[in-house]
Amino acid sequence: MTPPRADQVTHTARAHSFNAVAAQYADHRPTYPPALFDAIEELTGRPLAGSRVADVGAGTGTATARLLERGAHVVAVEPGEGMAGEFRRRLPGTPVVRGDGNALPLAAHSADLITYAQSWHWTDPARSVPEALRVLRPGGALALWWNTSADDVPWIAEASARAGQHFGRDFSREKNDIGAATADPSGRLDFTRRTVRWSRRIPVDAHLANIGSHSVFLVQSPDRTAAFLAEERRHVLEVFPDGIVEETYDVVLLLASRPPAA
Repeated sequence: MTPPRADQVTHTARAHSFNAVAAQYADHRPTYPPALFDAIEELTGRPLAGSRVADVGAGTGTATARLLERGAHVVAVEPGEGMAGEFRRRLPGTPVVRGDGNALPLAAHSADLITYAQSWHWTDPARSVPEALRVLRPGGALALWWNTSADDVPWIAEASARAGQHFGRDFSREKNDIGAATADPSGRLDFTRRTVRWSRRIPVDAHLANIGSHSVFLVQSPDRTAAFLAEERRHVLEVFPDGIVEETYDVVLLLASRPPAA
């Protein structure tokens, strides 16, 4: 048997890293603004109320909760045991099944809408696109979205640059790479892109806990993460000396309807 490549091991480790910090993830990750769901309703041409929605990679239920608030009938799909357990604690009574987007545990033509909130990048589009097309009813839609940092805000751009230097990566470029070509390299889906800006004000401890809940930090040594966050606290408090941080986000939404012949 051929051993997995190093990048595959890293990707797998990052994908599973959230299970050990599910409560931290649920408590500190940002939610999604009402305008995002308004955009989904506009692009699909139907209300979320009464729609059958599969929320895939649901995590601890952040997006599921917003969909339920809009009146959708939601079944969640989550591969991680820790995340699914936290989901059940926070949204008792909402169905959550174990599985992932590469092999959806759902019947054909059973969903009006499939959503991936912060989770499409953990799938293999060569497998997850055909699965989405199988599960969507004719006329249904696939919605993918990500909360991304608003790098035109100076202090956020500086923070992103520090994180990029820490990891040797260009996070602003990765944000710009979110698009139809990477979401579906096969070109079977015709995505429309929307961006929704929003912000929230939170204590600096919550801001740092949010940063620390990202997979790139979870797979490195705790000492290295702690050192980075301690230094980041100093930088953030220079901008927000009262300890209340205003985080600004751009939600990048990609939405495609199921082709009639799919």
